Amino acid sequence: MEIFRIIGVAFVTAVAAIVLKCSKPELSFAVTVTGVVIILIFVADMLQNTVNIISSIAGMTGIENGLIKILLKIVGIGYLTEFSAGLLNDFGSNAVADKVTLAGKLTILVLSLPVIESVLGLIRGFLELV
Repeated sequence: MEIFRIIGVAFVTAVAAIVLKCSKPELSFAVTVTGVVIILIFVADMLQNTVNIISSIAGMTGIENGLIKILLKIVGIGYLTEFSAGLLNDFGSNAVADKVTLAGKLTILVLSLPVIESVLGLIRGFLELV
């Protein structure tokens, strides 16, 4: 399973960074960045499979591709915001991390407006039938 490889890379990266922090702090940072990049490559492969499955489900159910794209963007922004804020917190920039989190939430709100509008239109259509 992919998660075991991801956890393994994370632990090796963390231990190597801790060991190198005392003697070579610049290498500690490089090891951390390299580990994060490797983990992101694993995650990107998993995300590609997930997007393909969601697209096939959308095709079977007749949901508009535009709505699926918006939902995938919202999920992606949420993950990217959480990841970025976590990195900023690790580097000691808590105030900047909070601003990134706020910007991510506002971006998600703006992107979700067409979905909310579509759901409300669907509900209105159901109420008109009753």
